[in-house]
Order: sequence, then structure tokens, then C-alpha cells
Amino acid sequence: MSKELDRVAFIGLGVMGYPMAGHLAKSGKAVTVFNRTTAKAEQWLSEFAGHGECAVAATPKAAATGADVVFMCVGNDDDVRSVALGSDGALAGMAAGSVLVDHTTASQQLAVELGAACAAADVRFLDAPVSGGQAGAENGALTIMLGGSEADYHCVQGLLDVYAKKSALMGPIGA
Repeated sequence: MSKELDRVAFIGLGVMGYPMAGHLAKSGKAVTVFNRTTAKAEQWLSEFAGHGECAVAATPKAAATGADVVFMCVGNDDDVRSVALGSDGALAGMAAGSVLVDHTTASQQLAVELGAACAAADVRFLDAPVSGGQAGAENGALTIMLGGSEADYHCVQGLLDVYAKKSALMGPIGA
């Protein structure tokens, strides 16, 4: 895995995101997390801080600042918009050339919308819903179906392999 992808952010620590972010921490990545329920983020930090450089951020923007890759796994389209867009959203903290990966099972319309917002900010984007449920997330055995460019997929594939048994690029954003 490329050294340049050692700093990641994970936004959304529900039944799926919590263990996914944990696998990234256990793999030696510097992981900054954000969750709308701060107590959940603090619980995650207490569980995984011993595995490397881990931190809790107060906003999605703060979590994304300095990250090479930002992962999101939240509830629905509106939740994605609330943590990705706006002055405190993840996109506002992301540097040009970094990658936003949305694991939320969201609409094709949202994927296209986020792809356009990322392109305007010179940020790469992959829509990447996951399959496998809570057990798959806990066991690092998810399946990920991605939409985006082949280059962006190959850029983050090593990170995805940390918590997925299989990932595949299905086509362009929204596919």
C-alpha cells in the first residue's frame, strides 16, 4: 500500500462504520473519526487508540483535514449531504487530489451530485456501497461495489482490502 495513503478519516461509526474504521486502525493507518454522537466516537477511540495514531474530530471538516482518503458510511442521502457538503462538511476540509469514498447505500442521484461537487473541488470520488452486514464488517469480509474511475479505484484498493474480502469497479460514478 502506498505510504501516501497512511492518513485516513472515517465519518460514521454505526454498526458498519465502527468496525470498518477499526480494521483501518489495526492495519497501522492514522485514523481520525467523526460521528454525530460524540460518545460513540470516544468509545471507538478508547477501543482502537492502542493500534496507532487515532483521533476524534469535532466536525467532518476537521476529520477530513490532512486525510489522504475520507471514508463515509452513514444512513441515507440526507445524512451523506449533512456530513459531506457545507462549510463544516468533509469536502470543505479535503485537499486537492485526495479521495472521498462513500460507503453509504445511497441513491444514484446522490452519487452523481457528490461526484460533481468533488470534481469542482479537485477531489477524487468513489461511490462504494457495501454488502455483508454487520458480521461482514466485523470480520473484514465485506463486498464493495464501486462506481468511479479505474485509477481512483486502484488508488484505494489496498485500503478497501483491509475490511473487504472482495471489491469490484462496476463502472462510472453512479453505476
